[in-house]
Amino acid sequence: MKIRDDLRNLAIIAHVDHGKTTLADAMLWQSGIFRENETVVERVMDSMDLEREKGITIMAKNMAITYKGVKINIVDTPGHADFGGEVERTLNMVDGVLLLVDATEGPLPQTRFVLGKALEQGLPAIVVINKIDRPDRRIQEVLNEVYDLFIDLDATEEQLEFPVIYTNAKAGIALTDPDGQGQDLVPLFETILSAIPAPTFDPEAPLQFLVTNLDYSDYIGLIAVGKIVNGALRQGQEVVLMKKGQEAGKAHLSQILSYDGLDRTPREVISAGDIAAVAGVPAAFIGDTLTDPEDPRALPVITVEEPTISMMFSVNTSPLAGKEGRLLTSRHIKERLDKEVLYNVSIRVEPGPTRESFRVSARGELQLAVLIEMMRREGFELSLSKPKVLTQEVDGETVEPLELAVVDIPEDFVGIVTEKLSSRRGRLMKMVNHGSGRVRLEFEIPSRGLIGFRGQFLNDTRGTGLLNALLVGTTPYAGEIAGRINGVLVADRPGRAVSYAIFHLQPRGTIFVKPNDPAYRGLIVGENTRPDDMLVNISKEKKLTNMRASGSDEALRLVPARQFTLEQAMEFINDDELVEVTPQSIRLRKRLTS
Repeated sequence: MKIRDDLRNLAIIAHVDHGKTTLADAMLWQSGIFRENETVVERVMDSMDLEREKGITIMAKNMAITYKGVKINIVDTPGHADFGGEVERTLNMVDGVLLLVDATEGPLPQTRFVLGKALEQGLPAIVVINKIDRPDRRIQEVLNEVYDLFIDLDATEEQLEFPVIYTNAKAGIALTDPDGQGQDLVPLFETILSAIPAPTFDPEAPLQFLVTNLDYSDYIGLIAVGKIVNGALRQGQEVVLMKKGQEAGKAHLSQILSYDGLDRTPREVISAGDIAAVAGVPAAFIGDTLTDPEDPRALPVITVEEPTISMMFSVNTSPLAGKEGRLLTSRHIKERLDKEVLYNVSIRVEPGPTRESFRVSARGELQLAVLIEMMRREGFELSLSKPKVLTQEVDGETVEPLELAVVDIPEDFVGIVTEKLSSRRGRLMKMVNHGSGRVRLEFEIPSRGLIGFRGQFLNDTRGTGLLNALLVGTTPYAGEIAGRINGVLVADRPGRAVSYAIFHLQPRGTIFVKPNDPAYRGLIVGENTRPDDMLVNISKEKKLTNMRASGSDEALRLVPARQFTLEQAMEFINDDELVEVTPQSIRLRKRLTS
């Protein structure tokens, strides 16, 4: 085997919000990719609008920098468990990982997930403890927790000998001693060159290129991104596409591109070990191999964990359908979902019970919410059912997904949170109190128990609690889990919401609509204080008379309406209710609106 000393391939992995993208920003700046006077947005790697708004990475992205003549290919991976499919396949492109851990929060569920995947593939790690400038940092305790996590995940002796770097990614500083002084990221770059192995390849083997990501360009069509395991890519070269080990046709590479900073640059030849992008193979899919027609050899197919949750996407059939969106029919929805499946390996789409509906399965609620939000911005109108977990039959027994829920809360709320999670079939596995006034609890709980819980959890902890969950396996079906306790207030006629009606309904519960909002029979306009549903007239106006009394017509004081985000709406509804999603509105309604 030959070694390419002029190359390093690594992925940055971490829990959500621990600073991966900020560190990638600093590495780009200090590598000299940008000019001094160039205007560059913060978190430049988060190129999607949704990523900027939510402050999380959704799609894995590639970049490349050069340090001391060595090209370093870096993949920024998502930190949320719902986008684990992105992480799993990108680890096939790299030879080592940069594990980023917050100096205060320490390892969290997604840290365990992404590190477990990296260790399974035998990848060495560099541990980076970030945010060392935080006043509540606990550097030594966090480092001990990282060692415990490596041991818990059955790391080998070599993997346990990981180097540790301490960083303040926002300031662009890396240190080998947390109490030292630093000006730049040089210690991190040096550690990457010494600790991440250079890629190796067989000089005698034919071309083998593993497709791990897909992109699309209006100019050159489908772009397949992956690692050249052996051989070399050449412009115009003829290749064989292999799917699941079988030949699936030939193609000519119209363009081959190499990463340079954030850009893809056309090349004539790209050698083994490098990460590249190729155009001209429209049938390529994630997990396929591009290889030599003279000696076709397939690489192992990428396997991704199965989805755990599903929702029904259907045509919007409410009386307000078609008033705000452009793409309304089942044909439009099917085309968009089929396109999503091409890029997103962890999503499944199947026909629903009617011609106008489709069952979409994914890794979690957030992944579904991101897909729906993207469709909504593209002009789609949809109706969505309540999310349901996917059960399986194993040896005649029904099993369901089991999650590890890690809850970080102030001490005052331990009782209420434990009570609520226990009622949802959660079992307390671990409790840690660092003496800082906050407690960390770990529960094993069926995925069903977390549907609809997050909003209630934020209310119970007055917005101070943190909840993270990670799929850890399956458990025998745990029986019925109580859902939403309260009923809803349902409009009994079409019209528009009126201040007078809202004012007199406020004692009945929480109102979801504002004055002048459109209403129709079946629209959910509020949450009842009682367990049953109630039909109400949200359009009722004050009867006008000739009599006037001083002060009787004062302005009505309305409590601000409760506004739902997409995730909150998905969690709130019951089985007989739907979320109506349009480019401008999110409404809740009963299934039968006649």
